[in-house]
Amino acid sequence: MIAFVSGELAWRSDEEVVILTAGGVGYRLAVSSQTLASLPAIGGEASLQAHLVSRDDSIELFGFASEPERELFMMLLGVQGVGPKLALAVLGGGSARELTAALAAGDRARLQAVPGVGKRTAERIVMELREKVGGLEGADDEITVSRSSDPRLIARDGLVELGFSIQEADSLTGGADGSSAEEILQNALRAAKS
Repeated sequence: MIAFVSGELAWRSDEEVVILTAGGVGYRLAVSSQTLASLPAIGGEASLQAHLVSRDDSIELFGFASEPERELFMMLLGVQGVGPKLALAVLGGGSARELTAALAAGDRARLQAVPGVGKRTAERIVMELREKVGGLEGADDEITVSRSSDPRLIARDGLVELGFSIQEADSLTGGADGSSAEEILQNALRAAKS
């Protein structure tokens, strides 16, 4: 099994890269947008964690900027109805740490913001992975916060329900003062109007 690929970045697109190794072999790897953003320009040296998926009709190689991202990919593949392409799309929704925190907090709205992830799929992912994500390397105390006890998450979900994007809601609640969800939501809405 191929677990790591390192060499010159020979080609890149929105979803794939080719890494040319010292032996002159080019490996095509499907990558998330997060991993793609971490790679150098064409001609630079790149190193990616890798996972090989072999099916009856294809063999695909997937690349990851970090081991926690690869581990999260493997966990997502274990969820019924989530294939490699959808798992990569989910990984494009944020860093492994951010996604792990969202899963641990039961943040279905963040997952539903990913193209191709509907309400049922988001619920299934959260239900099956919520308890597992705490073991990922690099997890911090933020991961164990429960959704119902974090006023910023509650306020952010309120903004999403009002039509704000996840990114806008994160930005507004991140800068809003308050100790309760209601105060944070009110201050975030004031900031949005100004």
